[in-house]
Amino acid sequence: MDFKKLLTRTLSGLVYCMIIVGCILCGQYGVLALGALLVTLACVEFSKISHDLSGKTLPTLILDIAGCLTLCTGFLGYTLVVWTAIMLARFILELYIESEHPLKNLAHSMLSQIYIGLPIGIMTCIAWILHPMIILALFFFLWISDTGAFLVGSMIGRHKLFERISPKKTWEGFLGGLLFTLGAAALFSACCNDFFGMNVLRAGMGVWLGLGAVVSVFGTWGDLVESMIKRSLGIKDSGNIIPGHGGILDRIDSLLLALPAVAVYLSIIIYLAI
Repeated sequence: MDFKKLLTRTLSGLVYCMIIVGCILCGQYGVLALGALLVTLACVEFSKISHDLSGKTLPTLILDIAGCLTLCTGFLGYTLVVWTAIMLARFILELYIESEHPLKNLAHSMLSQIYIGLPIGIMTCIAWILHPMIILALFFFLWISDTGAFLVGSMIGRHKLFERISPKKTWEGFLGGLLFTLGAAALFSACCNDFFGMNVLRAGMGVWLGLGAVVSVFGTWGDLVESMIKRSLGIKDSGNIIPGHGGILDRIDSLLLALPAVAVYLSIIIYLAI
């Protein structure tokens, strides 16, 4: 990679991180705005990469985005009713689309709701029900895990983690990312428990280490799932919205599986604490 490409990748990555951190620091409404931005961009991107299979039209894309945006307000009581109405409209709309593959059309719409809308909706729920700064900790864990995996994998990676889906990933890289994340979790527990809002859970070192492990493991699976989707579509990147990094789905792929897993983990922690 030449210096110009490296500089472009670094600057665009820095801007991306600053937007995320800035939104989260604005509190609950900032997380909601971040969620709305991510699902909108991700839905448009998913529509583009799956267009040849799904035959999407503008009305179906609008309904898909509307459904995902509605899921982002999952902390409100009427969300399920509104989302159900949108899904009814989506099924009915398919009757009036001249397509030879209506089942694939609907399958792609449902996938955008489950794969994109639901996890980001969980993110906003965590921010509103628990604390928005927990989301910042999750992003830090994902970035630290990716960095650790890259550094360790580049230096000593030998054994392939999942060669069929992602030939470059190694077990050494995965374990390096996990150890980096656990180290960050220990540091956050010791120094930043209140800052990250984990005091609402009365979280100790064990809870933090568990959270770091969940994020690292499911974040890796999330990366692999998106690689599987791209491989099935015969593409390298989901888009080019972030210069040097690819599309928005390429950036949030780990997040999309980590968030549901974190929700389950935190639910267990809360249940055991009652």
